[in-house]
Amino acid sequence: QVQLVESGGGSVQAGGSLRLSCAASGYTFGRNYMGWFRQAPGKEREGVASIFNGGGVTSYADSVKGRFTISQDNAKKTWYLQMNNLKPEDTAMYYCAASRPGYSGIGFAWNVFEYWGQGTQVTVSS
Repeated sequence: QVQLVESGGGSVQAGGSLRLSCAASGYTFGRNYMGWFRQAPGKEREGVASIFNGGGVTSYADSVKGRFTISQDNAKKTWYLQMNNLKPEDTAMYYCAASRPGYSGIGFAWNVFEYWGQGTQVTVSS
């Protein structure tokens, strides 16, 4: 019943920007986490960014700090990943993710996510 749909991926040259969107349906917002992951061929999936809608606290992978920003719009049940100064090593399939509601907001861990989108490809060329 819960469905997450990503959009906004594409091809861009190094130094460029992209904005990813994730629209949720059949999903209840309320003290839950929303996030973004990525996976390149032959590599493990890694958490990129997360946000808690009970207070807006965010978490980022070290590799994207200062370049990526996660935000949310609870009214639209949508969250975003603004990616600036993209690098070739950012090339990957990007997945949005969400947790169940009802979390305290204390003690975030990347394994909290259980709902996943289908993925959107981001390719950064030099």
